Amino acid sequence: MNTNRRAGLLRAWLRRLPVGAPTDDAGLKRVLGPASLMALGVGATIGAGLFSLTGIAAGSNAGPAVIISFALAAIACAFAGLCYGELAGMLPAAGSAYVYAYASLGELMGWIIGWDLVLEYTVGASAVSVSWARYMRSLLDEWGIHLSPRLMASPFEVVGMADGQPVHGLANLPAVFVIMALSLLLMRGISESARMNAIVVAIKLTVIVAVIACGLPYIRVENYTPFIPPNTGEFGHYGISGILRAAGTVFFAYLGFDAVSTVAQETRNPGRDMPIGLMGSLAICTVVYITFSFVLTGLVNYHDMIGDAAPVATAIDQTPFGWLKAAVKLGIICGFLSVILVLLLGQSRIFFAMARDGLLPPMFGRTHHNWGTPVACHLFFMAVTGVLAAFLPIEQLAHMTSIGTLLAFVIVCVGVMVLRVREPDRPRVFRVPGGMVIPVAGILSCLVMMVSLDALTWLRLVGWLVIGLVVYGIYGVRHSRLGKVMPAMRPKD
Repeated sequence: MNTNRRAGLLRAWLRRLPVGAPTDDAGLKRVLGPASLMALGVGATIGAGLFSLTGIAAGSNAGPAVIISFALAAIACAFAGLCYGELAGMLPAAGSAYVYAYASLGELMGWIIGWDLVLEYTVGASAVSVSWARYMRSLLDEWGIHLSPRLMASPFEVVGMADGQPVHGLANLPAVFVIMALSLLLMRGISESARMNAIVVAIKLTVIVAVIACGLPYIRVENYTPFIPPNTGEFGHYGISGILRAAGTVFFAYLGFDAVSTVAQETRNPGRDMPIGLMGSLAICTVVYITFSFVLTGLVNYHDMIGDAAPVATAIDQTPFGWLKAAVKLGIICGFLSVILVLLLGQSRIFFAMARDGLLPPMFGRTHHNWGTPVACHLFFMAVTGVLAAFLPIEQLAHMTSIGTLLAFVIVCVGVMVLRVREPDRPRVFRVPGGMVIPVAGILSCLVMMVSLDALTWLRLVGWLVIGLVVYGIYGVRHSRLGKVMPAMRPKD
C-alpha cells in the first residue's frame, strides 16, 4: 500500500458526522414522548437479567452478594446513562452510540461501535427469547401440556438420558416463534409496538410487586450466610472477584438504556425527553433489581440456583401461594415479550442508521411507504436472531451481550469527553454535571467489568469485530455517504 493510499484511508477513517446538522427523518415518524421512552427503557431492561440471570450470577459467581453486583452495575450504568443523555440532545438521530461515535471519534470508530451494537441487540434478543421459552415450557407443564424437550432446547443442552447416554436438544422452536411474531408486529409500526409494550410492562411490574410482597414473609435469614461466599481459588467464583464477574454478567440487565437512545429520531422532543427517559427508567429498574434480588436470594439458597435459568419459579415454590405460581409464570412470559420487542426495535434502528449513512447496502436504509418502518432490517434480524435462539444456550448468549453493552458505554463516555474539547461552545440541552469526572468514572467502571468477563467472551467479541472490519473495508469505506459529500477524503484505488 503506497503512501497516498494509506493517507486516504486514514482521512476516511477519521471523517466525522457534523454535530448539530439537520436530521433526515428518512420516513420515521416522531410519535414518542417521555412516558413512552421510560416504558421502552423499563420494558427492555427488566427481563432476563432479573428473572433468569439473577440465579445464574448468584449461583455461580456472587452468592447473596449478587445484590452488590446489581448495585455496581447500576452505578456504572448511571455514569453512561448521563453521557447518553448529553449526546442524545446534541445528536437526535436514530443509531444511538453508533451516531455518537461517528460524530465524535470518526467513521471507523462509528462503524466498530455500530457493528458491536448489532451483536449486542441481536444476541440479547436471542438470550431473552431462550429464557421466555423455558418459562413457557414450565407453564405448559403445569397445565398438563407436554411438548418434546428436544424441540425446546439447543443442541448444546442435555434434556435427558437414554440408554445411559445424554440426549441433547435439537432446536428451540418456541424461541424462534416469539422472535418471528414480534418482528412482524414491529414491521407494522412504532405506535402499535409502543402500545403493546406499555401493556406488558404493566403486567411485568405487577408480577414483580406480587413476588416481593408474597415472598418477604418466607425469607430464610440463613440463606444470606455467608453473604459473600469465600473465593474457591478460581477468579470469578465467589469472593470479590465473583461479585465483579457477576456485575459484568448482570450488566446485561441494563440493556434498556441503549434501546431508548436508538429511537431518538422517533421522539417528539429528543433533547428534553431523552434524558428523562434514560434516567427515569434507570431509577425505576435499579430499585426493582436490588429489592427483587434481595427477596430471591432469601427464598432460595444460592447453591440451588446454579444453572437455574428460571429461579423465580423455584422461589415461588418456597411459598404456600399455589395460585400465584401459574400467574407469576404467565406474567413473566408476558414481561419477556417487552424485552424482546425493544431489543429487536433497537437492532433494526442501528442497522437502519448505518445503511442511511451508506456503510451498509441501501435496502436496509429504506422505510415502508405506509408503515414507516425499516422492513428489510426487521426481516434480516428476524432470521439471524432466530437462528441464534434456536441453537445457542442462554449462558453464552448473555456473556456475549454484556461485553457488547460495556464496550458501547465506554465509547459513549469517550465521545462526551472528545466533544467537550472539540466543540465546547456547542449548545447542549442536557449537560453531564461535574466536568470530566462522570465520563471518566463511566469508562473505568465499565472497563473493570469487561476485564472480569472470561477469555472466551473476549475472543468472540474480537472475532466479531474482525468480521466487521472486513465488511467495512470491502463495502462501507467506499460507499460512505459522507465520503461522497467530501470526495477529497475518500480513499483512492
